[in-house]
Amino acid sequence: MIRIVLIEDHELTRVGLRAALQQTGKVEVAGEAANGKQGLAVLEEVKPDVAVVDIGLPDIDGIELLERFRQEHPESKTKVLILTMHDNEEAVLAAFAAGADSYSMKDASLERLVEAIRITHEGNTWIDPAIAQIVLRQARKTPSLVSTVAEPTPSDKPTSQRDPHGDEMTNIESVNSEVQQIMESDPLTARELEILEQIVAGCNNAQIAEKLFITVGTVKTHVRSILNKLCVDDRTQAAVRALRSGLVN
Repeated sequence: MIRIVLIEDHELTRVGLRAALQQTGKVEVAGEAANGKQGLAVLEEVKPDVAVVDIGLPDIDGIELLERFRQEHPESKTKVLILTMHDNEEAVLAAFAAGADSYSMKDASLERLVEAIRITHEGNTWIDPAIAQIVLRQARKTPSLVSTVAEPTPSDKPTSQRDPHGDEMTNIESVNSEVQQIMESDPLTARELEILEQIVAGCNNAQIAEKLFITVGTVKTHVRSILNKLCVDDRTQAAVRALRSGLVN
């Protein structure tokens, strides 16, 4: 059971979320608050695994709450999932700059919300597909928004080799240790790297197929392989990991 705190000012929304999440049997709502000040107090008292925080709180907004919490409790292991209707660039970037771990829209399905909470609890970043492009665009400009990325040196250049089947494989040296280990054991092929670049650019399967002159079915096969090799659950996570690690610039 993942212990969470709900910080949401709309009572019906909060009650509905609490009931729905607890019925899944995967989440325990250990505390809740209707405004920012109450939220800070509950977070300090309950020390949940994940705090689900609305931005539009009546006293201090969710972003200020998050900033204060991170400043006052830098040692806290509580992860923060922003759950809101705000999908504008300013709100999204401000939330991550304040220390949010994940960002979901309120119209997400219950299944997707539970997945977002689980992924956040595991220490990963979950980004709602509705706002993914905002984060990816900014990550190209400011990699630290997503994660600390080592500056490449002149020797950090892609090198190629061929697998036993003759397909060109791409090994990238300017990656973090986690992705580097993945690439060493099961590197992306040149075609998979091409498709990963298109995913980062925001293209769907049909668009990728048209650009690369291959079938949609072939694209789907490559995408599944990419997700498996990068150890991620979806395209958004693949794109974020690619940008974090330097696989795609």
